[in-house]
Amino acid sequence: MAKSDPSDLPITEQLAYLLARANREISRQLDERLQQEGVPVEQWRILTILSNGKGRSMGELAETVLLNHPTLTKIIDRMVSNALVYRAHDPKDRRKVLLFLSDRGKTLAKRLKPLAQSHEARIIQSYGYKSTSELKRLLGSLIERATST
Repeated sequence: MAKSDPSDLPITEQLAYLLARANREISRQLDERLQQEGVPVEQWRILTILSNGKGRSMGELAETVLLNHPTLTKIIDRMVSNALVYRAHDPKDRRKVLLFLSDRGKTLAKRLKPLAQSHEARIIQSYGYKSTSELKRLLGSLIERATST
């Protein structure tokens, strides 16, 4: 089978498009589940990352939850107003501010966890465990290679 020039592919067959479309659909489905609790996907990511009890700086959090700094700042400010997270100085470096979940945020994160797990289980059931695991492995490898160049 001859390799085709990627520039000749219709956009709907290009990797960047397919990844973006898959992300949009998976996120839309997760968002539907999370809206039962009135929580957008981005806020769920923040709650999930902070639920390990380790404080995170805004920079670390922005990178991990896939948001730019201005958007993250707006979301965090709302979450602080809703008493879900709080800011505290890093005990190792008082110049650095870390974000932590409040008790209310921890409670919400616990309520959201089964919704996110059922979403993942639904994908696995639909796509198959072996295929889902392979897809995760391939995407992890793709991300690692893309970020190392």
